[in-house]
Amino acid sequence: MLKLSTLALSVLTLLCSAKVSALDWKVQSLPEAPSLRASSADFGQLWVAGTQGQVYKSLDAGDTWQAVAISSEAEGDIRDLQQFADGSVLAMTVGPGQSSRLYRSTDGGLDWQLWLQNEQAEGFFNSIDFWDQEHGLLLGDPVDGFYVVMKTSDGGKTWRRIPKQQLPVMLDKEAAFAASGNTLKIQDKNNVWIATGGFSASAYHSDDAGERWQRIALPIHRQGQTGGAYAIGLNGKNEVFVLGGDFQDRPGKYPNLAKLTAQGAKVIQAGERGLRTAMACINAICLATGKTGTDISYDHGASWQAFSEQGFYTLAANEQSFLGAGHDGRVGTLDISKFAPRP
Repeated sequence: MLKLSTLALSVLTLLCSAKVSALDWKVQSLPEAPSLRASSADFGQLWVAGTQGQVYKSLDAGDTWQAVAISSEAEGDIRDLQQFADGSVLAMTVGPGQSSRLYRSTDGGLDWQLWLQNEQAEGFFNSIDFWDQEHGLLLGDPVDGFYVVMKTSDGGKTWRRIPKQQLPVMLDKEAAFAASGNTLKIQDKNNVWIATGGFSASAYHSDDAGERWQRIALPIHRQGQTGGAYAIGLNGKNEVFVLGGDFQDRPGKYPNLAKLTAQGAKVIQAGERGLRTAMACINAICLATGKTGTDISYDHGASWQAFSEQGFYTLAANEQSFLGAGHDGRVGTLDISKFAPRP
């Protein structure tokens, strides 16, 4: 009887594994084939954005998409999006000097208003994140040897720069990458994280809502100016991870994931399957992705396995599905109810 039960369990496990392995991203290509590096999946809507001010939204879980581009005056590529409960959206463009901007729409993307323009010639926006409708942070490239961290308490109407003496001095050959809108991540009401790259790749941590910062050295790949950390991710337990690699060696075999705490960083064995630029989680299920493929974890990011050769630059998630967006206008959705029971 025991042997029969064991056999039945083995067969069931194989069937479940086959079901999981057969599933993959539902992928489609958007018009104009933009390079998409910003994504958001909140309040029943999906949004993606990228080159030349191109913005798209879906109201039916990714089955169809509507173009809601920013006007041609948006010179930079869009690298981050933020949705709010009242239906408004912020889009962040990147580029040197005044090309770095924030645009705001209150009507679903039909009209966009210039909300913030970088006035520093050496400035370059990287990422935004918000606690709520009013309170948020913006990360920019270093000016005068210190990263620019700005804070708003009125929904982005006005911003103040965190005094530079409250941040560590930038290290030699250190840089922040505006790769996926995830180099700045709010963990909770107090803790905020920044990921940087280059030879001196680091994580910056604030435990007072972005006012003061400390540096943490990273054990992931950083053997070049284009190596290092590209994104911060949070799992379903609100634990913090940093992802990266090297975009000049995307498929390289190197450490690309670490877990972060205020005490330091520890490498996670994630298979070393190349550059990973974004991570998103739904309950215990986590995805990490890059242009060359997607990895999956079923235990909050503790262990990983290859999931798909389909890869993206950026990820977002809601309670039901993952959203990926990448090169050549490709967007993908993945419904977790089809392959995993909800806890």
